[in-house]
Amino acid sequence: MAPVKFGVGQSVLRKEDDALIRGKGRYTDDHAPQAALHALMLRSPHAHARYKIDVSRACGLPGVGLILTSADVADLGGLPCLFNLPDDPFTGPPYPILAKDEVRHVGDAVAFVVADTVEQARDAIEAIEVEWTPLPSVVGAANAVKNGAPQVWPDHAGNVLFDVSIGDKKAAEAAFANAYAVAEISIVNPRIVTNYMETRAAVCEYDAKRDHLTLTVGSQGSHRLREILCQHVLKMPMENMRVICPDVGGGFGTKLFPYREYALIAVAAKKLRKTVKWTAERSDHFVGDAQGRDNVTTARMALSEDGKFLGMDVDLMGDMGAYLSTFGPYIPHGGAGMLPGLYDIQAFHCRIRTVFTNTVPVDAYRGAGRPEAAYVVERLVDAAARKLGMAPDAIRRKNFISPKAMPYKTATGKIYDSGDFTAHMKRAMEIANWKEFPKRAKAAKKQGLVRGIGLASYVEVCGTMGEERADVRLDPNGDVTVLIGTQSSGQGHATAYAQIIADQFGIPPERVHMIQGDTDVVVSGLGTGGSSSIPSGGVSVERATRKLGTQLREIASETLETSTADLEISEGAVRIAGTDRSISFADLAKRADPSKLTANESFSSADGTFPNGTHAVEVEIDPATGKIQLINYVIVDDFGVTLNPLLLAGQVHGGTMQGIGQALMEQAVYDAKDGQLVTGTFMDYALPRAGDGTSITFETHNVPCVTNPMGVKGAGEAGAIGSCPAVVNAIVDGLWREYQIDHIDMPATPERVWMAIREAQRRHRL
Repeated sequence: MAPVKFGVGQSVLRKEDDALIRGKGRYTDDHAPQAALHALMLRSPHAHARYKIDVSRACGLPGVGLILTSADVADLGGLPCLFNLPDDPFTGPPYPILAKDEVRHVGDAVAFVVADTVEQARDAIEAIEVEWTPLPSVVGAANAVKNGAPQVWPDHAGNVLFDVSIGDKKAAEAAFANAYAVAEISIVNPRIVTNYMETRAAVCEYDAKRDHLTLTVGSQGSHRLREILCQHVLKMPMENMRVICPDVGGGFGTKLFPYREYALIAVAAKKLRKTVKWTAERSDHFVGDAQGRDNVTTARMALSEDGKFLGMDVDLMGDMGAYLSTFGPYIPHGGAGMLPGLYDIQAFHCRIRTVFTNTVPVDAYRGAGRPEAAYVVERLVDAAARKLGMAPDAIRRKNFISPKAMPYKTATGKIYDSGDFTAHMKRAMEIANWKEFPKRAKAAKKQGLVRGIGLASYVEVCGTMGEERADVRLDPNGDVTVLIGTQSSGQGHATAYAQIIADQFGIPPERVHMIQGDTDVVVSGLGTGGSSSIPSGGVSVERATRKLGTQLREIASETLETSTADLEISEGAVRIAGTDRSISFADLAKRADPSKLTANESFSSADGTFPNGTHAVEVEIDPATGKIQLINYVIVDDFGVTLNPLLLAGQVHGGTMQGIGQALMEQAVYDAKDGQLVTGTFMDYALPRAGDGTSITFETHNVPCVTNPMGVKGAGEAGAIGSCPAVVNAIVDGLWREYQIDHIDMPATPERVWMAIREAQRRHRL
């Protein structure tokens, strides 16, 4: 059977883009009821301080309708942490909607002002009188665990939330005792600020007659957000709140969580019985939204003489910031489960500590623990190759899990169902023309430049958010509508789901409509995170469409007076196979009981899927300035099945640029003395531009997933996972060959590289 024109595997153009490029997108800030009041947050300028607040003068200013302080929201629950250790549960500190008496990071929330205009709200913010008493603060996980460090929370001695281990410590110790050699690295995965294009915003409308709230918010999922806000914070029945998510301009994990403003705007709307609107400024984002990464890790690999990995031992500290965000502690703990990577390492142990500091809370950022794990193991594998004098590809080939070993259970309990890891590494090296690199390096040296080449082979786990439901219905005009609880924030879900439906019904994308992000219309939903939308939501859509097709054939069989076995569906009609007798979807819709025109199915992938691949990077280093230039970038990925090559390439390119940004320039820096966020604006926080990247050659070497009905593995986070270790391995390759420098931390800024080269030259002279 020939492939459907708009079906799975086809490069269908994004149907979402027409409205967006014409300025017809509808984002939260575009939702502007005429009578809306406007809100702003008063935030702490101190990293740690006690405070007393007086809002009396500010309340009397023109246009001010309400000022909320901690006393006004004392009856609310705090923001919850939804993760705990099953075998060693912990009790986290409170995360109040407004800080009471004491603030614990710059940007901590102390008052919420509502006024007729934004300008009047800002005047009120400036008129609020606050008496601050600064307290000692600590930034950086390594500093926070030192003896005598200032305490963020008195109930958590040493600033540690939990200190646990995974793996088999005795087996790892035995492996190191018998090792021919040991490779070791100590690395920092720096803190990142997400900086999506659309800052967070929310509008809350209150219907006094029904005692009902409608919250319009740019989020990664309406249902879970409503559940958390109603059950944990506002303590109200969920049926009394509707959450609507319109277009969302980027999320990357950080828009998945509930935030203080969403609860406060609901309280304000109800108290004032008016619509209230809040839109974050970029400065709010830097100090008010969860940040990402921020791990300090020491890792060792026990090696045999021929390069076999005998065992791995890791000590990992994850910085939580001042409070526990929704999934904060899960990120380092869950990510540690992926530390063995693609390698056959059965003797494995990892110590995991989660640490409080006087900084913005940390939570999921594109990849959520998996990029951190891949960075550790891929940096360590290169260190092991240098230790034994082996080529980086040779040591990987020797230790990759064989396709014949699938399904393979890792030392951390992950079950890899499929993959050919050597194949995608080999292909990436072929495209990168790896063999000819020495010639290019020699030519660069004649120009006074240093070339480096590196690779990273990664694996991640996707699709583990839980059960996702899809409802697919036939509309009166013969179009098809899918209702689903995933939430697009730029990925192209409407196009992807339309292709899945087209595969079975043969209708073009413009005849398929997606409804998402509305708790009154969509039955349930987990939102979007962990590259789960297609591995879970896509399967649900496929199954619901198949079920609806069965129902439509049953209806058509009566009209066409034939058996359902003789019927086929194509081009939006049901026809008797091999004849010209058919009935259109529109005619079917007129004849059928409406209950027969809708079908729903759910799917959950308990064990997840495991996309994997190889990034190969070539860089050029200018020793005079330390500047790094990307020369060539190659990616070969295994995503199981490609749904849409264009959407896939866009996801991979975007994630890769985020990783390049982290590798070369991005870092949230806090002053060690007073906890101030030094990089709190775009004047100091660098984001990658097009010129900081290079042309990316992208291919797939897919091995269908055995555990997913569609064979897909997920792709949204992959680019951000393979890029950081590949880029840094390439930099270290050049620095090692020329200067015997075997380590540099991200971000590898020109200053940091220049200083490392100068120090190496100084040592050589001595």
